[in-house]
Amino acid sequence: MRLLFTTAPLRGHLFPLVPLAWAARAAGHEVLVATTEAFAPVVLRCGLPVTSWGAAPDFVELVGGEPPVTAESADLRRAEHGHAFGQIARACLPGARKLVDAWRPDLVVSERAEFAGPLAAAAHDVPVVAYHWGVAPLTEYGRAAAIELAAAPPDPVRTLDPWPPGMRLPHALGHEGVQGGSFNGDVRLPDWVFEPRERPRVCVTFGTVLPGMAALGLRETVAPMLKLLKELDVELVVAAADDVLADWPELAAAADRAGRLPLAQVLPACEAMVNHGGQGTVLTALEAGCPQLVLPQFDDQFDNAAAVAAAGAGLHLSLDEVSPERVAERCRALLDEPAFTTGAVRAAAAVRAQRSPAQVVGLLEKLVAA
Repeated sequence: MRLLFTTAPLRGHLFPLVPLAWAARAAGHEVLVATTEAFAPVVLRCGLPVTSWGAAPDFVELVGGEPPVTAESADLRRAEHGHAFGQIARACLPGARKLVDAWRPDLVVSERAEFAGPLAAAAHDVPVVAYHWGVAPLTEYGRAAAIELAAAPPDPVRTLDPWPPGMRLPHALGHEGVQGGSFNGDVRLPDWVFEPRERPRVCVTFGTVLPGMAALGLRETVAPMLKLLKELDVELVVAAADDVLADWPELAAAADRAGRLPLAQVLPACEAMVNHGGQGTVLTALEAGCPQLVLPQFDDQFDNAAAVAAAGAGLHLSLDEVSPERVAERCRALLDEPAFTTGAVRAAAAVRAQRSPAQVVGLLEKLVAA
């Protein structure tokens, strides 16, 4: 069968699709990934065939000038981000229609913030499977995108979900489980991961999108936060891209080690993690059995953080609670209280109990056959 994978131009949206696309190719199926022209090189570095369906606005440029997030503005922010994804899809839709018409896929698999592929598929009666990253329903995305596109995205025939059933919200209980895969991209594993350590290791990351949105207000708290974390007598590791470290020197200055890191391999060698609540980061920590402190900033991150805390796999702080002192206090609790490690190990087993990508390919085969 022919499978067309579609993604918005963000690593956190593409990477969950990669293990499934690999599994489909290994099973002998034709796979093609479609995205924007500027993002296509990222897909190529994942080892997958890719095609561009045209130029489109950059998400961070569309939303990067937003004012700091507050608890009151969180709902509005989700709608604004939905409009941004709708604008990207509107620019891609002509190319998406041409691609579906020319390549004739049997099935389109789209991550939940990509809307051009599903609309083009619906126009050609091609079934759509959605990949539901994040715990939150994010209905604001679809409504806002429908305004930008003057058309509602079609309902998928199936929805894939990497979150274990026990960590999902009611709207997602009927989703088909799939292992997240913890794909990190083309990142080299550093040698120090294999070296013995004398102090507990704590990893800190803010993902790939958040550092580009400096107006969100997190930056003012980072330097003092890292300083207090160092006072816990830990080995502090900061995972961030090279351009972020160059623009944000206080990250590297406070850390024992800093740089781009493959979290799937680094987190099993860590005792705790501090992160922003992004889908890929949180699930990778869960799969690694690493207790985490989540500091959510927008969209699905709030629900992801709440799911981690409810599972006993970590703690979270709301927007109005975040301070360097509270972060250090909560991180100390993660290191000192065995219950969090127990909860993280239990969550890891639940994540790994989901269907493997190879098993999900079998499900897709049955959908196409039917």
